[in-house]
Amino acid sequence: MMLDPQSLQQRLEPYFFNSWTVEEVAGFILALEPRWQEFVANWVLSVAKTQPELSYQFANKAGFALQTIGRDGCENWLQSALDVYFEQGLFPAVESLKNLDHFIAAQRKRSRGLEFSKTRGVLQHFLHGLDGRRLRLKSGDEVLTDSEILQLPAVIDHFPLEADNFICFKAIAVHQWAQCWYGTWRADTIEQIPREEPMLRTFHYLETLRLNACIERDYPGLARQMKRLQADTPPLWQALEAELRDPASSVLDSIRLSALHWDLPRPDPYFYQGKLDPQRVQSVLEARLQRERQQLQLALERMAAEQGIETEDRLFEADALESGQRTYNFKSSPDSPSEFELGGIALRPDDAVETLVTSILQDLGDMPPDYLQAVGGGEYIDSLGAQSREDHPNDVSKGTYHEKGVFLYDEWDCTRKAHRKRWCALREREIQPDHTSPFVGDTLHKYRGHIKSLRRNFEALRDEYRVLKKQPDGESLDYDALVEAIADVRSGMEMTSRIYRKAHRVERNIAVILMVDMSGSTKGWINIAQREALILLAEALGSLDDRYAIYGFSGNTRKRCETYKIKTFDENYGAEIRARIAAIEPQDYTRMGVTIRHLSHLFDKVNARTKLLITLSDGKPDDYDTYHGEYGIEDTRMALFEARQRGIHPFCITIDEEARDYLPHMYGDSSYVLIDDIDKLPYRISEVYRSLTT
Repeated sequence: MMLDPQSLQQRLEPYFFNSWTVEEVAGFILALEPRWQEFVANWVLSVAKTQPELSYQFANKAGFALQTIGRDGCENWLQSALDVYFEQGLFPAVESLKNLDHFIAAQRKRSRGLEFSKTRGVLQHFLHGLDGRRLRLKSGDEVLTDSEILQLPAVIDHFPLEADNFICFKAIAVHQWAQCWYGTWRADTIEQIPREEPMLRTFHYLETLRLNACIERDYPGLARQMKRLQADTPPLWQALEAELRDPASSVLDSIRLSALHWDLPRPDPYFYQGKLDPQRVQSVLEARLQRERQQLQLALERMAAEQGIETEDRLFEADALESGQRTYNFKSSPDSPSEFELGGIALRPDDAVETLVTSILQDLGDMPPDYLQAVGGGEYIDSLGAQSREDHPNDVSKGTYHEKGVFLYDEWDCTRKAHRKRWCALREREIQPDHTSPFVGDTLHKYRGHIKSLRRNFEALRDEYRVLKKQPDGESLDYDALVEAIADVRSGMEMTSRIYRKAHRVERNIAVILMVDMSGSTKGWINIAQREALILLAEALGSLDDRYAIYGFSGNTRKRCETYKIKTFDENYGAEIRARIAAIEPQDYTRMGVTIRHLSHLFDKVNARTKLLITLSDGKPDDYDTYHGEYGIEDTRMALFEARQRGIHPFCITIDEEARDYLPHMYGDSSYVLIDDIDKLPYRISEVYRSLTT
């Protein structure tokens, strides 16, 4: 249907600076076929809210795009230009709109090939099943790794079959993982890797041959898949390949051979070979070594404190006492977990410490003595506090959008069905503990009977046993399985031996983040009930070994999103955490999506079988700007979906009586609970936690 020119101009007027621009844009739209006019007008108005110049350029080119690539292609073309705008700015986005031929070529490649976004989840789980530190995946223009992130292409179309293209993705990911696991980026040799061409390319090819041999020894099935999709090694390089296939060879051999044979004609690189960037890896490595040394020292102090041996003088040698330091012993073998020892007493590392030790050994080959030397707690914590204050300044009102310490996150724009790239600026803030408040003492006294009951219930969870049925051996017969087995025998089948029941102790490997709404709407009784609920839950959790963290959230527009560190995973619950909970106060608005993405990012650093994100909120997503209604709900829903893709299980506890109108859409029908009486919140939160973790 043909649009009315006057009505169209009235719709455009609020978004453009002068009347002649409005007339020109309206002219672009009215020159289209009637069936396209409303479609283009809606997109012009939607884009104009973000960037009028981009909207103008789209209106100018839309007619040609629709004739060339159709309606769906036109939408994709505009979305890609908006992505460029959010990532790089206006000028590159305008160039992207003008270069329609480039977009068409990329679309054809996508239609033929397999997209990274469709394989990311499977590849991430596959990589987590391999040895070494947990690596993250992302897509980019180049294939490379910085030893923490693996960058894969956005699309692979090497082969006509999707299964073969998936093997390509897997081969690229595995080969970058192999660089990290088989010693390409070891701390003691990385400086010897050549930086200049052509020696770097020669080294890269030789190191690829060595890593191929390592993968073939440890993962022969995967090696066969990779070999099926690649060319044979040229005869000129086969003698060097034979030398690098020796199990005793290392990256030093690749470095040595590259210096001797850099002038040989190099064959075409393997399709999974990618690019090496030693300088980039070295920068990431140096930062990681410093960070993980501090993390291990803090973990050792924590483990010693948990066993009550941190202050026993009999454990320490005289020189250690004089220097104010104490040294731990470390034992590690491929067939058994790592073991730390202090004064003859063994310390039991948890999964997080095991993961940390694996990463350190991967970089250094062994555990340096200074990593096992725990510096006095006050000095260590002060240094971390100084670093935190530098990285995450509390006085955000004086900061700029891109200041140091800001985390930038995407936000889902439901109006254009795409992410606004790096749209929200989030800062982590400290809560100043209130040690003078009587709140904690009053709460513990008020709920003293309930706390004792909760602790008993949680202690039972720690020692909980689960009955396993249909076992080959056990303490008693499984009569249901026995009846089935007899029926099988009478029907001529062989009788199974799985006819027993066995009690199996439940092993809890759980990490939980409590995400607490600190918006202004929680002022008054809601804030009091929230703090009481956190105190009760934290007191009860002392009976379990579950790792948990507590973060508050609030904000004011996309440039001032804030999370408040109440308790991190590395901190023990005690007087300091109680004082922070007592100091929780209502702040501004409820921009939820960015906080969910940030806490999901924190979960990436935690090794746990079960990861729970429990939100405690009094209402729907809302902010001072356009973040309300459908926009806020859809962004939060997308953030929760992204969290689930990372293996995180979201759940919401709310007191909003209207929650049934929007929470099922955001969380799902079974992933939220509505508490209709705020006074019941302190009682119910522990019940909800128990039901979610058993």
